[in-house]
Amino acid sequence: MRGPFPNPLFRPALRERGKRQAKRTLKAQRLTLNLPRIEYLSLAQMPVHRRDFFKLGAGALVSAAAPARAAARPARRPAPAAAGEIKTGGIRLIQVDGKYNVWTKKVGEGRIKVLTLHGGPGATHEYLECFEDFLPQQGIEFYYYDQLGSAYSDQPDDKSLWTVDRFREEVEQVRSALGLENFYLFGHSWGGMLGIEYALKYQRHLKALVISDMTASVASYVTYINELRKKLPADVIAVLEKYEAKGEFEAPEYQDVMLKRIYAEHLCRLDPWPDPVSRTFKHLATPVYNTMQGPNEFVVNGTFKDWDRWNDLPKIRVPTLLLVGRHDTMSVADIQKMGRAIPRSRVGVCENGSHMGMYDDQPAYFRHLLGFFRDVASGKMA
Repeated sequence: MRGPFPNPLFRPALRERGKRQAKRTLKAQRLTLNLPRIEYLSLAQMPVHRRDFFKLGAGALVSAAAPARAAARPARRPAPAAAGEIKTGGIRLIQVDGKYNVWTKKVGEGRIKVLTLHGGPGATHEYLECFEDFLPQQGIEFYYYDQLGSAYSDQPDDKSLWTVDRFREEVEQVRSALGLENFYLFGHSWGGMLGIEYALKYQRHLKALVISDMTASVASYVTYINELRKKLPADVIAVLEKYEAKGEFEAPEYQDVMLKRIYAEHLCRLDPWPDPVSRTFKHLATPVYNTMQGPNEFVVNGTFKDWDRWNDLPKIRVPTLLLVGRHDTMSVADIQKMGRAIPRSRVGVCENGSHMGMYDDQPAYFRHLLGFFRDVASGKMA
């Protein structure tokens, strides 16, 4: 739900009932303790605007002075609480592009600091919530971050915003606002593409890079996903082709095939899907996804369709971990090729995993990830 919940103090019936109850309580206290008469101030009588009410302490609701004295000397406004005193569970909104807010959340405390980039494009941080069961326990501090257009951040209706270059600059704005230096950047799927882009331009800020389940070009991805498609039964391929020819990608039969034959085999192999995964898909920002990728995994005609960084991989000089699942939508051979191209890299293959190995091959995934963090921190990846 967006916006504040209705405050009972602004409902007339509840407000009047609360005033009467307060008067009875104060009168009883005065008679029992021989206190001076206390005059109750209604919200209308308070010398502050209604929007400033929540900045005041409870003491502003009563005045110990006589009415005439109170009128002669208005109550002073307490200074607002310092921003640092307000606890938000680690959540912080960060302004990007001078006018939009993106959502971030800090989890844990530690010398190793990790900024996470979710996939999609247009997904949310939610499917990364399993990190909370592995990273903080190892003294690793990490940050969720919902990119612009995603469910927890602002969602402007402007297709010109959904480009790789603009998102790369957004990541740098978020890094700067969080004060991260010599930090670890983790990117999954589309977030891995974004991580590569960030490393190629802003490598000076990085301690290490994790590219999870992402190859070095969209063309390589399309080639491999279509190899997987060719292995489907002929009748299933016929269904896909029928609706793709008509552009009816939302047809129930088409979606049913995508879910059961593609996503269940190559995206997340658990049944049922973990709740964080389901919530992420429920909250997927389709305007961002459709603009950048296209209608689905097979039809890639969006703004990043020509993205290719194979020739630039040797320029990534920071320690890099490449993760992939044996049943992934990305080619294991492609990820291993990336490992040979990036000088200080290692490859982790999750043999039982798919695109979301952090769930369907969790032990292997976090063994690779945590081992990499430890080795970089101890200098073994120098």
